[in-house]
Amino acid sequence: MLEGKAMVEDSDMPVKMQVQAMAIASQALDLFDVNDCKSIAGHIKKEFDESYGSGWQCVVGSNFGCFFTHSKGTFIYFQLETLKFLIFKDSSTP
Repeated sequence: MLEGKAMVEDSDMPVKMQVQAMAIASQALDLFDVNDCKSIAGHIKKEFDESYGSGWQCVVGSNFGCFFTHSKGTFIYFQLETLKFLIFKDSSTP
């Protein structure tokens, strides 16, 4: 596990949810190869959908750009090891 080694770059999530996001990301890195960003992101999305309802999105990689609108209190962007993680809930999802 890589817990405690994540660096949050920006977030409006409650702290408890931030901790869970980083723990799930760490778990995903234990389950999948670090180069399998699609599977890592899919695992994180599935866990958040199950915990907090559907509509979650996750982007994982070392070099990406994006523009999105999210529901208040559902956004986190952090780095763990060499990967960046963007997790948010779509603003059009209730």
